[in-house]
Amino acid sequence: MFVRRESLKQYVKLYPVTSSLIVIQLIVWLAMEGYGSSRDNATLLGFGAMYGAPGLQPELWRYVTAIFLHIGFDHLLFNSFAMYVFAAPLERLLGSWRYVSLYVLSGIAGNVVSAWLQTGPYIGAGASGAIYGVYAAYLFLSIFRKDLIDYQTKQTVRTIVIVGLVYSVIIPHVDLYAHAGGFAGGFAVCALLAGTVHLRR
Repeated sequence: MFVRRESLKQYVKLYPVTSSLIVIQLIVWLAMEGYGSSRDNATLLGFGAMYGAPGLQPELWRYVTAIFLHIGFDHLLFNSFAMYVFAAPLERLLGSWRYVSLYVLSGIAGNVVSAWLQTGPYIGAGASGAIYGVYAAYLFLSIFRKDLIDYQTKQTVRTIVIVGLVYSVIIPHVDLYAHAGGFAGGFAVCALLAGTVHLRR
């Protein structure tokens, strides 16, 4: 499921939502670089990053816009690669509207949990919460909808979840709260949507 053999044209045709999400965050990153720098706090805040400090609460729209912002090219590349390889098959499994709903709601959940649990000043951005929601959806399907997930994919999913957890804990400057929130959100949303998903022949 996670081996990408499609040409770019085939990929865009098979996974239009994932392709659009990747293009959107690339365009936003280029705009931030043109405006200032995607690593500059003022630029990040101007484009809609999350933030928090004692006595300050982010505007509600930032819980969405921050999903599409990335801090530096390496951040963009890592998340885009994860989307390209791992998120795309979920689009086919769930269908476009379920998939985009899960993706965005997982990203929002990640930002909500991060804002709630952060104890000091911070600026947050990135698709990681949404991506961890995708991982959680695969985990849910591998447990409760085994008709949709083959054995090899199930094993791969569990490996990804374990590696993602370790990565979130040991790598510095990673928003563990956003990852955990996105994962919980993705699991919950998938639980609501899974009953409406039918195996495509």
